[in-house]
Amino acid sequence: MPQRRTDEPVTQTPLSIPIDRSSPVPLYFQVAQELERRIMAGELAVGTKLENELLLAERLGLSRPTLRRSIEYLVDRGLLVRKRGVGTQVVMPRVRRPLELSSLYDDLSRTGEQPRTDVLRLAVEAPPDAIATALEVDPGTEVYVLERLRYARDEPLALMHNYVPTELVALDEERLAHQGLYQLLRAAGVTMKIASQSIGARNATAAEARVLGESRGAPLLTMERTVYDDVGRVVEVGSHVYRASRYSFELTLTD
Repeated sequence: MPQRRTDEPVTQTPLSIPIDRSSPVPLYFQVAQELERRIMAGELAVGTKLENELLLAERLGLSRPTLRRSIEYLVDRGLLVRKRGVGTQVVMPRVRRPLELSSLYDDLSRTGEQPRTDVLRLAVEAPPDAIATALEVDPGTEVYVLERLRYARDEPLALMHNYVPTELVALDEERLAHQGLYQLLRAAGVTMKIASQSIGARNATAAEARVLGESRGAPLLTMERTVYDDVGRVVEVGSHVYRASRYSFELTLTD
């Protein structure tokens, strides 16, 4: 029997989605929530092709604009993609990270993204002068210099460079491979209180693209962060790049 190629769309049986028409929750959002739940739970695999919108709308008893709004909601969230000549397919969900003082490892663990880490470099050496200034240490002072590749569900997600004063915590490759940096700092009695952070974007270098599994020049999100503890010491300076195709930052805005 011929085997299906791995790059071919995964087909599925027609969707059946329960809809509560007496609920105050809009119909489009009920459908979107249920589809999102199934995608995140793995019930709708990456590559699954959804039915034609008109046929699906008729079977669910919805208007086509209502169903289309559900689909557009999930496209905006990076869970579905429309391809000309193919239709609507499930894609690998983006990692969505809230803008708060937490580590990537903690955020991935909390959302079930199964983080793991390759420690590419761990050294004790004098950092560049700009980093020494950010750490508020004298030029030539030796600090931990870390380079790590963080995975989510066995897919490379972020390349992280961090600088940490050596007197704060004892670091080794084994511990860094199995725990997040902030976990180790907290276990050493460091209370992280506040951070200064900037977010940007740029194209991947050839080396970054190779490590992250992207094409050269692919878009990357960048984050620069300086973290202070509860007595005002600088405890970490970080410089991270993330695959824009798999990662986004989320902000909550209030009046």
